Amino acid sequence: MFVEFFLKLREARVPVSLREYLTLLEAVDAGVADMNVDHFYFLSRAALVKDERNFDKFDRVFGAYFKGIEFLADALFSEIPDEWLRREIEKTLSPEERALLDKLGWDKLMETLKERLAEQKGRHQGGSKWIGTGGTSPFGAYGDHPEGIRIGQDEGRQGSAVKVWDRREFKNLDDSVVIGTRNIKVALRRLRQFVREGANTELDLGRTIKATADNGGWLDIHMRPERHNKVKVLLFIDVGGSMNVHARTSEELFSAARGEFKHLEYFYFHNCVYESVWKDNRRRHMERIATWEVMHTYPGDYKLIFVGDASMSPYELVYPGGSVEHWNEEAGQAWLRRLLDVYDSAIWLNPEPENRWGYTESIEMVRQLTEDRMYPLTIKGLEQGMKYLAR
Repeated sequence: MFVEFFLKLREARVPVSLREYLTLLEAVDAGVADMNVDHFYFLSRAALVKDERNFDKFDRVFGAYFKGIEFLADALFSEIPDEWLRREIEKTLSPEERALLDKLGWDKLMETLKERLAEQKGRHQGGSKWIGTGGTSPFGAYGDHPEGIRIGQDEGRQGSAVKVWDRREFKNLDDSVVIGTRNIKVALRRLRQFVREGANTELDLGRTIKATADNGGWLDIHMRPERHNKVKVLLFIDVGGSMNVHARTSEELFSAARGEFKHLEYFYFHNCVYESVWKDNRRRHMERIATWEVMHTYPGDYKLIFVGDASMSPYELVYPGGSVEHWNEEAGQAWLRRLLDVYDSAIWLNPEPENRWGYTESIEMVRQLTEDRMYPLTIKGLEQGMKYLAR
């Protein structure tokens, strides 16, 4: 049972083991899925996938094996221009009008979709045949049909699209995409060094059981300090200018980091770190903190993380007065080197796609200054950075 499904997962490089496959079979035999497709989807994912990064791969295989629609997204839907799905009107039919439309059935639906993709040359709106919007065609968005394939629409409206088992709720956990608050927390957890310190506030169950047994059955309670992540982090975040398009990603990173690290200090800079930084962007010109003060306040055992696109005029890095905002007495690279000398465990996270780095001179310069410790702000890049910091 499901042997081919298991082999397909292995082919897709989902690290599923034989023991996990047998666990799934045992759960199915025990009636855990209760003959329900959705229940089986979640059961099989829970049994076979142990790392959230593989949820997307699992969903793709599940979709292919059980003929879920969203598997076609890469193979077919990628051929559909965004222009075809531009929203201008929505179509809503009465129950009587919907009853007059024919349902094609699964095989015919898939076959017809492929034919439409091969034949269609432009955008259509309000029709009954082509892929488009606001019509009664079974293919497209913001239209109405009793059984169709919803393409390029934010969410369902009539609940009549062909049922999708693999909703790919975790597709953003693929390690090649830009991160969000949830998946960044998963990656940040790789940078953990637990210690028990402070007051004894947590029950030590193992010692309590042993001590009670040694005490002839009389209860002997033992407490211990809670475990805390002892890692201390300095977060320097670039704001303004070209970073405005990455503002949300920076916010998500900041939010996740505050939740994961008990010892976190953060500061803002623009383009490059100079003689001062700040903590409140609304008061950046009035309340600044000397970079020297930061280096003398927080010792070298802090992990230093820069977040920025490193996209600026090269003059900002190499010349006094090169800053676009003020007259800096010393070049930006001088301050970067000082910080890197104090905090030898440091990385730079860049939200710009890695394949574009080579086209910006300043990015290459910062990569050299950080001794190639620049990582893309993706799940994979963040995990690589955390792995370096955890050394």
